Amino acid sequence: MKPSHWRSDRIRGELETEPQTLLEQLEIDPLKMPPAEQVEAEVARLRRQRDALGAVNLRAEEDSCEVQEEFDSLSREKADLEEAIKTLRGGIASLNKEGRERLLTAFDEVNRNFGTLFSHLFGGGEANLVLVESDDPLDAGLEILCQPPGKKLSTLSLLSGGEQTLTSMALIFAVFLANPAPICVLDEVDAPLDDANVTRFCDLLDEMTRRTDTRFLIITHHAVTMARMDRLFGVTMAEQGVSQLVSVDLKKAEQLVA
Repeated sequence: MKPSHWRSDRIRGELETEPQTLLEQLEIDPLKMPPAEQVEAEVARLRRQRDALGAVNLRAEEDSCEVQEEFDSLSREKADLEEAIKTLRGGIASLNKEGRERLLTAFDEVNRNFGTLFSHLFGGGEANLVLVESDDPLDAGLEILCQPPGKKLSTLSLLSGGEQTLTSMALIFAVFLANPAPICVLDEVDAPLDDANVTRFCDLLDEMTRRTDTRFLIITHHAVTMARMDRLFGVTMAEQGVSQLVSVDLKKAEQLVA
């Protein structure tokens, strides 16, 4: 059998097509084709590469379906997670917006009360609160600026100890006026004050009791403060080693004296 006939039969047997049809499909000029030996060597190399791939995976389609299902499931979960993140960020933004509005409203009220109480305590002067270090109220710091009568405007840290105490009490009570509590306990707050400032402190307590329903419990050893209270509670030791609780209603005592 001639080589050309053998190749034609081989094409028909292996590829199940006519040589002329194959030539048309390949769109190759027969005159420019490489030698048959070179083509055979290239075919052999490609077959070795194909054989090196191993056996055909008959479950490839099923495995592909399983992987596709898993991919679709993860894609849905990813979409749900992204939607949840979007919703969460929207909620955070809404809370931050409401928080800023509430904070600024409370800040303005406390600031007004603080200025009024400061002037009441010092018999004049002015004080205010300033948000610093950030334009966002939620991230801003707080600076206390105060100017007692006859002094320059300064920060709280530049005042004397007594002035710092009175200013701090004005700020505490300013917060109480904005959001009153039923009970307020003050422990030795009058300790650093002289008699004149203790009198101012007691005047401020009288003002607070008129403006709020808060009961103030004062822990003190100062005679001026105790003299201005409505009721005293104390512990005495009439006998050595024997403690006794004492309660005195000063208003009733004043009525009895009168």
